[in-house]
Amino acid sequence: MDDFSLARVVHILSVIMWIGGVAFVTTTAMPAIRAASPPAERLTVFHGFERRFVRQARFWVLLAGASGFWMVESADLWSRFSDGGFWWMHAMVAVWLVFVAMLFAIEPLFLHRRMIASTRPARDYDRMERMHRVVLTFAVAAVIGAAAGSRGLL
Repeated sequence: MDDFSLARVVHILSVIMWIGGVAFVTTTAMPAIRAASPPAERLTVFHGFERRFVRQARFWVLLAGASGFWMVESADLWSRFSDGGFWWMHAMVAVWLVFVAMLFAIEPLFLHRRMIASTRPARDYDRMERMHRVVLTFAVAAVIGAAAGSRGLL
């Protein structure tokens, strides 16, 4: 197997684990927490769950970025970023940047402390759940675009 093919396998696996994890949290874990926990306790329950999940998410996001960069660099695909027809590459990078910012900066440096000290945990949980749905929607659109675009369907 050549380097590019290996990078593609690693990239696809990373995206499956990363976006699949986001999908699980958004469509299964958060609704289960909502159903099983009183509004005032949902944030606390979610943080207990998230603590076990965040290291995995960070690993897969970093691996997806590294393998994506490797493919772009090794195949000299940089020109695609100046061609609107490759919008899905822009979408992949944009989704990746949002998650890098959230997982490595915003959440650990600011948001986690704010959520723990929340005076309105029910409202904050609702907002967090909505934001998860929004980022999942964009991530799924990027995945669909990348799958179709990389095969010449767009």
